[in-house]
Amino acid sequence: MPTLLDALAARGLVHDATPGLADRLARGPITGYVGFDPTADSLHVGNLVPVMALAWLQRTGGRPIALVGGATGLIGDPSGKRAERPLLAPEAVAANAAAIRIQLERFLDFTGPRAARMANNADWLGELRLLDFLRDAGKHFSIGYLLQKEAIRSRLETGISFTEFSYALLQAYDFAHLHRSEGCELQLGGSDQWGNITAGIELIGKRDGAQAHGLVLPLLTTASGAKFGKSEAGNVWLDPAKTSPYRFYQYWLNADDRDVERLLRTFTFLPPPGSPRRWTTR
Repeated sequence: MPTLLDALAARGLVHDATPGLADRLARGPITGYVGFDPTADSLHVGNLVPVMALAWLQRTGGRPIALVGGATGLIGDPSGKRAERPLLAPEAVAANAAAIRIQLERFLDFTGPRAARMANNADWLGELRLLDFLRDAGKHFSIGYLLQKEAIRSRLETGISFTEFSYALLQAYDFAHLHRSEGCELQLGGSDQWGNITAGIELIGKRDGAQAHGLVLPLLTTASGAKFGKSEAGNVWLDPAKTSPYRFYQYWLNADDRDVERLLRTFTFLPPPGSPRRWTTR
């Protein structure tokens, strides 16, 4: 059976990975996770890229964890943002997290020896005492290290609050918590998450003396250079109440011919040319 790295690389879905990941995957199954912050009450088609990575993790023998950011959603991830995100009310974040959880459950298999697991970081971050967090996580990061992160460095001129500045540490804490509680050794995400993912690897290494890994996926754009997942009406949502089935179908039907092969590689389990069909089996 091919490894996760083999399967994703064959589909053009590896932007970067930490050294040693290939060797670790060659030794056997791994548990990995992707985080989804509930900034809206639905995922959109752009979110399907990391969802597909989780599905491939499961199909290549690993155990996936889909993490909903019920706590980090209260903070806001500065990655890829030029200005501060507006803070959502706790009630809105909780409602969004519940809706996203239902959507994610449609894409993964929650039965059998490789059963997927859902998690919500509000379960551990929500009750975490500030002094405990500073001693347990903050102690292991220098300001200089954090200022090297692109998400933070790019916002220094326009301004970044301490709230968003702390986001990388919170996500690092998530990875370290899942490493301890679930044996999770891998975090996956879009390429804009590299800084947050490596912060988690740093915390696991310094605090627990263990090795963890990261793998990031390319951020998709269309052949015309536009951001993938946008239509004339805005985001293409997975919730049929926000994007009707007809509009959803039309979005894919109207894709530029130059994008079709890449979309099939990314969003289906059809084998790439020359690949054995067994890659598509569970």
